[in-house]
Amino acid sequence: MRIVFAGTPAPAVPSLDLLAAGPHEIAAVVTRPDAPLGRRRVLTPSPVAARAEELGLPVLRAARLDDTATGAIAELEPDLGVIVAYGGLVRAPLLAVPRLGWINLHFSLLPRWRGAAPVQRALIAGDAVTGAAVFDLVEALDAGRVYAELERPLDGVETAGELLEELSHSGAGLLAGVVDALADGTAEATPQIGEPTLAPKLSIDDARLDLTRPLREVDARLRGVTPEPGAFALLAGERFKIHAGRPAEDAPTLPAGRLHAQDGRILVGTADHPLELLVVQPAGKRAMPAADWWRGRAADAEEVLA
Repeated sequence: MRIVFAGTPAPAVPSLDLLAAGPHEIAAVVTRPDAPLGRRRVLTPSPVAARAEELGLPVLRAARLDDTATGAIAELEPDLGVIVAYGGLVRAPLLAVPRLGWINLHFSLLPRWRGAAPVQRALIAGDAVTGAAVFDLVEALDAGRVYAELERPLDGVETAGELLEELSHSGAGLLAGVVDALADGTAEATPQIGEPTLAPKLSIDDARLDLTRPLREVDARLRGVTPEPGAFALLAGERFKIHAGRPAEDAPTLPAGRLHAQDGRILVGTADHPLELLVVQPAGKRAMPAADWWRGRAADAEEVLA
């Protein structure tokens, strides 16, 4: 088949790699335009654009899939559109351009967590299991029939970044299998069953830890917003980033937000059990081990996170 692949961030790259190594022709790769990154705001290709160019594939950069992008894709006469985290909606008439329509690799078990941040929302909510699904793209958000899915039980220690990296690889295999099945006419899709939940993009407000909540909820949110947008609390009115932490074993009960050092561990209280801080970043400083930060702070420094 002739495939048009649409994707932008790093989690879409394993799918592009696997499809490019397979029997099908990738007629073009559609991705978001180069974006300014770093302190110097240097225009940088998306991870998918960079990989596509390494593979020698034609790249179409489009901020949105409008009439211009639709016309360019239609000229390629694709059999199938494949989308993995492109960052924009596919609407009519583009949905009808490929002979077999579009399929999407989504990192959740649909209909749970439809939207932009399914992995992050699953962790924040404390779900026991998540996974990936390949479904038939329709105009309604992530509402199409499901061709295949895989489950991944959650063990309560993974961060969103770690989980997304894992699912990007296992999901790529799931996606490639569906593409092959569509090519040979054996693919079957079933309607989604259950009550949908939504996974909107995370804001900076989602990343603030509420230390008056139980440890289970604080830890889940910390892992769910790591590495982006990055967990934080306020220390003396300034943002105090928490890059890594874990539930503290055999630790004293502390008031919510209270910082305390014990046996080389830096603890902070929640509504019940303390959280151990592992890697932190005070305002205006680099990230560092929490114990190093504690030793270097002033004697009269604030000792409560809010």
